[in-house]
Amino acid sequence: MKPLTNAVSYLTGQLRQIGLFIALIVIVLFFQITTAGITLAPINVTNLIVQNSYILILAVGMVMIIIAGHIDLSVGSVVAFIGAMAGVMISQWHLPWPLAVVFCLVLGALVGAWQGYWVAYFGIPAFIVTLAGMLVFRGAAQIALGNQQISFFPKEFRSIGSGFLPAFGTSGYEPLTLILGLLASIAIVATSVRQRLVRRKYDLEDEPLWWFILKLLFLVALVLTVTLLLASYNGTPIVLIILGVLVVGYTAVMNRSVFGRHIYAIGGNLAAAALSGVKTKRVTFLLFINMGVISAIAGLVFTAGLNLASPSAGNGFELDAISAVFIGGAAVTGGIGTVPGAIIGGLIIGVLNNGMSILGVDSDYQQLIKGLVLLAAVAFDVFNKRRSVGS
Repeated sequence: MKPLTNAVSYLTGQLRQIGLFIALIVIVLFFQITTAGITLAPINVTNLIVQNSYILILAVGMVMIIIAGHIDLSVGSVVAFIGAMAGVMISQWHLPWPLAVVFCLVLGALVGAWQGYWVAYFGIPAFIVTLAGMLVFRGAAQIALGNQQISFFPKEFRSIGSGFLPAFGTSGYEPLTLILGLLASIAIVATSVRQRLVRRKYDLEDEPLWWFILKLLFLVALVLTVTLLLASYNGTPIVLIILGVLVVGYTAVMNRSVFGRHIYAIGGNLAAAALSGVKTKRVTFLLFINMGVISAIAGLVFTAGLNLASPSAGNGFELDAISAVFIGGAAVTGGIGTVPGAIIGGLIIGVLNNGMSILGVDSDYQQLIKGLVLLAAVAFDVFNKRRSVGS
């Protein structure tokens, strides 16, 4: 009886992480049933990844901003601005598209540096600075395009947002995708086992072995399921590789680097972080530069996938990215959150959007439902905090 009690007690303590995965599974199963199997059809899974990739990319940067106790309301406008500049550089200035991509990334860094300066060194709250940025860069996008649209980008550029890795074979499952999925599963197992051994070496391990194995099996099963679905259609989207590199890289930064620990320290207690020697202004400045670069990547992916640079691009992207972060378990007050959690939150939003669109739910009701989901996620976070304080 005692092992069962201990298991229940541990799961209760992990309610935030468990609830996130359960919510995603329940939502997927609900739409799989109500859409008569369309939700998990290979073509729909591929579309789900491609169509929500830019939101997931933005969520990777946004979760770092929110962990540090800030917020960025300008990312949707920056997406439009970078897309506009990519269109101007490629279509009007006739620059080679790889050079235009590099210039756009540098431009994104400059945008982030501009906003980061006012937040970090001038002391203006990020909410105000990025609210101004939302207006400034939306206007800049309209000026750059002359309130017109630019389309018909080179095929190679379009493949960034809508292309696939080269396919091998003409029937059955695409082998390259299967290999990548298998390698990803092996990497997950190897990394998890190595991290557990390191924690045990320093007597920091408090996760039961049964839960570690169960969680690992679930993650591997999830990766292999998505792999099989993708391999049975067109293979691996290029944007999935971009997203995967960002998730792995930034997860390592947040979990294993001094910079990542400083971000958590600033969000947890700014005064204590400053007193302990953390260069809070420098970290904040670099955070916004990083957000600018990630917004530029999202802008390039969105423009390439749509094959269109439009002054109205990116409307509402900041709300979806922020919602993904909070639904993914980040705390409103800062100091808590993970990159994988933000991705799960983004997937929940993506599945909701996709499923409701398949069912023909009106856009106004879609906004209502997503708002209620966000409110529920934040209320769940507050409930967890009160419960932990009360215990």
